[in-house]
Amino acid sequence: MGVSGLGKESKPVENGILVTDAVGKPLQRHLSNSSSHSVVTNQQHSSTAELQKSGVKEETWKLMEADKAQTGQVKLSVYWNYMKAIGLCISFLSIFLFLCNHVSALASNYWLSLWTDDRPAVNGTQENRNFRLSVYGALGILQGVAVFGYSMAVSIGGIFASRRLHLDLLQNVLRSPMSFFERTPSGNLVNRFSKELDTVDSMIPQVIKMFMGSLFSVIGAVIIILLATPIAAVIIPPLGLVYFFVQRFYVASSRQLKRLESVSRSPVYSHFNETLLGVSVIRAFEEQERFIRQSDLKVDENQKAYYPSIVANRWLAVRLECVGNCIVLFAALFAVISRHSLSAGLVGLSVSYSLQITAYLNWLVRMSSEMETNIVAVERLKEYSETEKEASWQIQETAPPSTWPHSGRVEFRDYCLRYREDLDLVLKHINVTIEGGEKVGIVGRTGAGKSSLTLGLFRINESAEGEIIIDGINIAKIGLHNLRFKITIIPQDPVLFSGSLRMNLDPFSQYSDEEVWMALELAHLKGFVSALPDKLNHECAEGGENLSVGQRQLVCLARALLRKTKILVLDEATAAVDLETDDLIQSTIRTQFEDSTVLTIAHRLNTIMDYTRVIVLDKGEIRECGAPSELLQQRGVFYSMAKDAGLV
Repeated sequence: MGVSGLGKESKPVENGILVTDAVGKPLQRHLSNSSSHSVVTNQQHSSTAELQKSGVKEETWKLMEADKAQTGQVKLSVYWNYMKAIGLCISFLSIFLFLCNHVSALASNYWLSLWTDDRPAVNGTQENRNFRLSVYGALGILQGVAVFGYSMAVSIGGIFASRRLHLDLLQNVLRSPMSFFERTPSGNLVNRFSKELDTVDSMIPQVIKMFMGSLFSVIGAVIIILLATPIAAVIIPPLGLVYFFVQRFYVASSRQLKRLESVSRSPVYSHFNETLLGVSVIRAFEEQERFIRQSDLKVDENQKAYYPSIVANRWLAVRLECVGNCIVLFAALFAVISRHSLSAGLVGLSVSYSLQITAYLNWLVRMSSEMETNIVAVERLKEYSETEKEASWQIQETAPPSTWPHSGRVEFRDYCLRYREDLDLVLKHINVTIEGGEKVGIVGRTGAGKSSLTLGLFRINESAEGEIIIDGINIAKIGLHNLRFKITIIPQDPVLFSGSLRMNLDPFSQYSDEEVWMALELAHLKGFVSALPDKLNHECAEGGENLSVGQRQLVCLARALLRKTKILVLDEATAAVDLETDDLIQSTIRTQFEDSTVLTIAHRLNTIMDYTRVIVLDKGEIRECGAPSELLQQRGVFYSMAKDAGLV
């Protein structure tokens, strides 16, 4: 895409300042179970489920990616992408209507100059008056129709382009893997979905309209001046070159200043979002002044790029006025020199256009600069519209039957996992078979790879080697929705969305109120919900902040009870709740998921002592596997963990 040599390699920018990265090295550390969700996701897929990459280049490993500013000219592919977003038919129709408008405007002015040269008749009237008036009126009507047409075409095309670019951006972001959100600051996304889209919505269509108008006006004025005073051909090319060099000198600075201003705006949004999320903690520790200072610094950094753009604009204005005055001078001078060979009407038309061409050229240079400056917004939207994607959500050819999984048998075959291609394996050659209906506890020290096993099961991370088989089907060969819809997880951090309690329990409205109330009763929440004024319509705050942690965890349990899938995963689900809530959750799971396969990443070992098997992970490998009583007798890793917990 694009023209070779136009664009240069992008460089990371932090707070609007270009920085360089140190050479990325593999992290020589183990990922903790509780934080493994916040580590960059592996980009290497199995052969059957590769990431759909769109020209994404390899980069050195970074935990968090700073926003980037491109350097050099905007690639022609960016303009072409915008034209395709408008629609090629509308694009060429707009150009044609612009041409019709300015041709009719030139023709009407030229016709008027010819009319003024007509000699009046003896009685003071002109013989061709009606003919001249009819043609002049027709040209005026044509001009009006063309203006209306291109205004409508540009406006409608701008709406189409904005909608298409927004849709492409939204679909790609929604299809991005979790690693994208973990390494991308929220301000980067807010910046693109707000300011950059606003530029595409409101600025670019207007700039296009004014640029096209200025371009055709300049061409028309030059044609009229050359027709009236052909000798002007000697001076117009040199002055045109001066305009060109002034424009290129200015746009090189203004374009990059716009990029730096856009990039330095992202930290402002990120800091604002983070401040809102932690406002209670900031006030509790009386750190308001520090955060205000940090916000001021980030805004100042943004203004370092914005203010010079205003200064550059004033610099351009002075130079354009000087060159424009030269055009007026030479046009008038040549008209005087050629006064004996020119008609009065044509000389008047030439001088009139020479006076206007200064404004036209000034506006053309400004609009061409504005065009290249604002098209950067399209460039930045396309950047996040072409990132890597997850595997397909649904694959019709390999979709499992609706009854799958019928037993819940899970088999890991030489399974390996890494978070990025340049990092070490976090799971190494896992070989274990979990029969349907088994209750298996997964334990290990911090960084052993317990949560990584869950990430692999849900294909949040794709395997580096090996495969996972559930009831005879390789999960790498089916769609992500087909897989994830058949597995239920109760996470360590309960997730609730702003909306009604019923929506959080049954987001797709698949179950009746009776089934929802039954699930609440089994989750020991029926009494609490019944006491609420709105009951199931109780409005949950964002993140469920108007419920306690224990209540949010029980809501997640009720959600799992409604789905009642054959495979249930508890990712340290009771680590953050009190012992009473823990007992409620464990008792419900034992009775209601008796026929399901339960995988529990255990924080409290006493909750898995009655399980059929325990898998002990250490440094990404299975160290021990067997019944809890057998492992205690072996006096190995599990025994030492149980001893530390006071169970032996």
